[in-house]
Amino acid sequence: MARRGQWRDAERRAATGTVATVTIYLVRHAKALRRSTWEDDDALRPLSDDGRWQADQLVGRLAALATGRIVSSPARRCVETLRPLATRLGRDVETDLRLFEDRGAAGAIALLEELPDGSVVSSHGDVIPSVVRALARGGLEMRGKPDWRKASVWALERTRGAWTAGEAWAPPRPEGSPAADD
Repeated sequence: MARRGQWRDAERRAATGTVATVTIYLVRHAKALRRSTWEDDDALRPLSDDGRWQADQLVGRLAALATGRIVSSPARRCVETLRPLATRLGRDVETDLRLFEDRGAAGAIALLEELPDGSVVSSHGDVIPSVVRALARGGLEMRGKPDWRKASVWALERTRGAWTAGEAWAPPRPEGSPAADD
């Protein structure tokens, strides 16, 4: 299914209240200041200017789809990735340690299974691939090519308790910028 089709399907489900399939949006945090130059606690490392731009752009992609909760790793860069979306929607960003770096997939998956349709979740570059690969081993069909870059979004579908499909959306990029790996 194409990304635009995915958005329209989710928007229709949100508008009509008919949710046979639950879609959770799993976002890798946007670009942050470099770890190598950050001297404080890594959990406090903020987004870079490019990362703040990416977070702002994610609002346009997710605002109409974000009908559930907004949940983030407690790391500042993850919270800041979802803050513009939460602000637009008049909601708070909840934090959950199960999404924190180096926590593995099991806790994050348990959280995803608790969330209602249209929830948006932000985590890290080690957690998200672990989650998606674990779900794929359990039967999730990965549609298209995986994308693990910063500010990428995974639309993960759950039907009757089973994870059925996942599709990665490329991160937002300014017009004319290179599509280099992050």
